[in-house]
Amino acid sequence: MHNFVYNGQPSRVVFGAGSLQHLEREIDLLGARRALVLSTPEQAQQAQRVADRLGARAAGIYPHAVMHVPLETARDARAVAQRLGADCAIAIGGGSTTGLGKAIALESGLPILAIPTTYAGSEMTPIYGITEAGLKKTGRDPRVLPRTVIYDPELTMSLPVAMSVTSGMNAIAHAAEGLYAQDSNPVMALMAEEGIRAMASALPRIRQRSDDPAGRADALYAAWLCGAVLGNVGMALHHKLCHTLGGSFNLPHAEVHTVVLPHAMAFNALAAPQAMQAIARALGTGGSAAAGLYDLARDNGAPVALKDIGMQAGDLDRAADLAVSNPYWNPRPLVLQERATIRELLQQAYEGLRPGD
Repeated sequence: MHNFVYNGQPSRVVFGAGSLQHLEREIDLLGARRALVLSTPEQAQQAQRVADRLGARAAGIYPHAVMHVPLETARDARAVAQRLGADCAIAIGGGSTTGLGKAIALESGLPILAIPTTYAGSEMTPIYGITEAGLKKTGRDPRVLPRTVIYDPELTMSLPVAMSVTSGMNAIAHAAEGLYAQDSNPVMALMAEEGIRAMASALPRIRQRSDDPAGRADALYAAWLCGAVLGNVGMALHHKLCHTLGGSFNLPHAEVHTVVLPHAMAFNALAAPQAMQAIARALGTGGSAAAGLYDLARDNGAPVALKDIGMQAGDLDRAADLAVSNPYWNPRPLVLQERATIRELLQQAYEGLRPGD
């Protein structure tokens, strides 16, 4: 047993089918009176239904959240919240909407209530990301952690199967890196392995029957666990690569995580054998963690190649340069001498090769 420090995040979680019925109670507990409802353009109707439910307590809706939180969108949303006199924000949707809520909270201190409808997990973290001039900058700040999270599996029933699978793989990535994090601890290790197990079990059931209540509940349960891991320990190579590819080349967030994850695990396999054993055990496949993650994505219809989600072959060299330009911790030390290996990793991910084949 290694030495560790554990510091739980001060967030409130309300979980269960039909939990949206507690929305007004949870706003009261925040001490808020006027809520600005945030969403992406695609979920504007869902945001409007939340606003209609709140009646006079809704300051309005802001349905303009987009991937990677452009700085301009964050500034505009903060200005709207201030103009409407909002004293809290409700983020309904996935990581893009939660990320916008965090950007508002970072500058204004406005409390955020998150209602996830995907498995992104960012609702459980004090991590924010804002993209400016093509570069995504991330940080940690306790002000951006949503005060309350309402997990209602009924709100995920309409999430398309393809998005469900990539969002679920995104969640697994949080737990997988949490298992070898520099500041890992036994509590997070337990949550990480259970989160991977629950998601790996849920995704095939959702693909077989998208409106399976038990499958949807298990996936959202897994997302909570994996998100909590992300919020409590540091990440490493996988998340660095995904932030680089997403923020600098505007690739879809969950799909990037899905494609890169097996290759990042293969890169770190020898440096983190216990983590790889835990991942393989949770997947229940009996093979390597990297190959098992690739198979889970492929067998459930998710993309496994960067070339299939918008990456250009001519950008791989720049992506490798960006990935090694800022040193950060990784179980296998990432130094400039590893640039060629990272470039090869990206090539394999670009082509969609199965690790180990």
